[in-house]
Amino acid sequence: MAFLAALPLFGVPAVWLLPDRSMMPLLATFFGVGLLAVLAAVLPLRAAALPALGFRATGWRPIVFGTLGTVALSIAVSQIGLDPQGVRQAVDLAREPAMLLVGLVVLAGLAPLAEELVFRGLLYGWLEGRWGGAVAWIASSLAFAAAHVEPAHAILVLPLGLLFGWLRWRTGSLWPSLVAHTANNGLAVVAAAYLAR
Repeated sequence: MAFLAALPLFGVPAVWLLPDRSMMPLLATFFGVGLLAVLAAVLPLRAAALPALGFRATGWRPIVFGTLGTVALSIAVSQIGLDPQGVRQAVDLAREPAMLLVGLVVLAGLAPLAEELVFRGLLYGWLEGRWGGAVAWIASSLAFAAAHVEPAHAILVLPLGLLFGWLRWRTGSLWPSLVAHTANNGLAVVAAAYLAR
């Protein structure tokens, strides 16, 4: 509830004060607001905040498996032929040489961190505490897909969300899904930038 209350509290002024409302600044603001809302939600937990979000030690194998599995799944899903407009716009921006670094910071840095903290951190932890890991896995994965709003985009990210959620359930840690998500987005931005040349 604290997270949901903090979103508009931080988000409305942030968007209102934003001088440039083009896509990358809006995305950066959106994900930045998400991170601030997560922080506001877990701040009362103090030392227990990081473990509550899933920041627990895990071996290297789930991280490597998760990353390789995510890349393979992402390539397979991209063959479906769906071309979400939002993804196309973000990728087009990242193709501009001056925007590559910004694209990496926003799409491969802020986006995975915010999304993992919200869906596999806060939401997963809350659901798991009430209904167990299986419910947390499926429900947080569906919420992750639905949050991408555009139906074509939601369809494309649902398999990734299921893999990320399964990694969280299997390991009890946020690290495998966070690393896999970051690697996936980073490779997508770099591929978009260099395949267009």
